[in-house]
Amino acid sequence: MANHKSSLKRIRSNETKRLRNKYMHKTTRNAIRDLRATTDKKEATEQYPKVIALVDKLAKNNIIHKSKASNLKSKLTLHVNGL
Repeated sequence: MANHKSSLKRIRSNETKRLRNKYMHKTTRNAIRDLRATTDKKEATEQYPKVIALVDKLAKNNIIHKSKASNLKSKLTLHVNGL
């Protein structure tokens, strides 16, 4: 067990950040899944900017790698344009 005040605080803050990152990642994955399941062009074009914004936020906060974010955005763009 940690003995220093700073290390106890670090443990608490790490857990808080872990839970927030987990929530944001899962929320984004669900949004991507819903967008990929969409077959309606109009609905997909409405969802697309929101999903891209979520992916960009994950990359900005280093929850996912910037290359993975780029690949996701590319594939989602192809999907929406192909409808």
